Amino acid sequence: MITALFWHRRDLRIEDNAGLYKALKNNTAIVPVFIFDITILKHLPKNDQRVLFIHQEIEALKKAYQNLGSDLIVVYGDPKVEIMQLAKHFNAKRVYANRDYEPNALDRDHYLNEHLQRENIEFIGAKDQVIFEKNEVLKDDNKPYTIYTPYARKWKATLTNYHFKAYPTLQYALNLAKLKPQPLLLIEDMGFENHHTQEFPSRLTPQQIIKNYHLQRDIPAQKGTSRLSLHLRFGTVSIRQLGASAFELNEKYLNELIWRDFYQMILFHFPQTVDRAFKPQYDRIIWENNESQFKAWCEGKTGYPLVDAGMRELNSTGFMHNRVRMVVASFLTKHLLIDWRWGERYFAEKLLDFELASNIGGWQWAAGCGCDAAPYFRVFNPEAQQKKFDPQFKYIKKWIPEFGTESYPAPIIEHKFARERVLERFKTALQ
Repeated sequence: MITALFWHRRDLRIEDNAGLYKALKNNTAIVPVFIFDITILKHLPKNDQRVLFIHQEIEALKKAYQNLGSDLIVVYGDPKVEIMQLAKHFNAKRVYANRDYEPNALDRDHYLNEHLQRENIEFIGAKDQVIFEKNEVLKDDNKPYTIYTPYARKWKATLTNYHFKAYPTLQYALNLAKLKPQPLLLIEDMGFENHHTQEFPSRLTPQQIIKNYHLQRDIPAQKGTSRLSLHLRFGTVSIRQLGASAFELNEKYLNELIWRDFYQMILFHFPQTVDRAFKPQYDRIIWENNESQFKAWCEGKTGYPLVDAGMRELNSTGFMHNRVRMVVASFLTKHLLIDWRWGERYFAEKLLDFELASNIGGWQWAAGCGCDAAPYFRVFNPEAQQKKFDPQFKYIKKWIPEFGTESYPAPIIEHKFARERVLERFKTALQ
């Protein structure tokens, strides 16, 4: 009997789990494990709602394993230490995990691979969180795409029914190790507060929303988007299942999933973009970085209603409508001339669905410095955006109760001045 570990990471489900399927099919005593990573958690605020969401999903996942006669081993610590100890404790010959493409995750996995090999333990990966990864969609010269449209064209040309096929994990559930149920560690044991301040979106999205996505996706006052980004981030839904629905129901929604694959691929091939512009010349820009204006942006008090409503929605719920994300990011980088990295870090702290690749890609797109970015001279006019996408102020009034009264602040910067300033500043830096 060969014992192996399956390490859950961004894949908090049993059904249609590529790495878990591979482990179960090839071994006879799989021990599922999850590690609350102290190297990440120690930097988060004690009321971070994402930790609460993960703990909630781990509790459900643990019960699902117990219903199958096994259990999920949950520990709190450094994965570099904990995986080695768990492998030795269970005398595992193999460790399986679904691949992660972020630079820190790749460094961690490289370290573990080397140390596991020294103990004659295999470290085996699988593709699970994207449809196409790494080098599966490349240009004819085998170089990565840096423009979305040709990438999406090649992505669709490469697609077959196989890529949406679910992995029949439960068929091999008998190969799970028989484990005595253990209680789950409390969230308080890790120093976090067990207090809900935000409502988590459902993973059950009506098909009608996906069908009408192209009609409603830009209207922030409507529930016209799936709100599944949080579940995709932590793998509580399968990208294959969602991709199959999108392929059948709405190409515009499918295109958004392709954007997600695209940004994951970009981060894998260009890890320097975590803190540097994809287009290096944009790192020559001299930013204003006015801290009082940044504070006003963070608090939703810029005097531009669509910007302020978006920031207040983010601060209150951990979510922001995608159209509004583009407007607030453009406003910070173009109107206020504040470094995109400041905004990217703020979103990373506040967004429930924060995903490094998409967050960096979106912010560099807005600032004009990323791959396939909007040109620097494209400056969103927040008032024009409001007239187009929230003409009756429904979204704005929901998040700004004092809108239209003397309590609402005047604009902290004038649009015409800001536009002329950023055009001159960028033009000078890019000469």
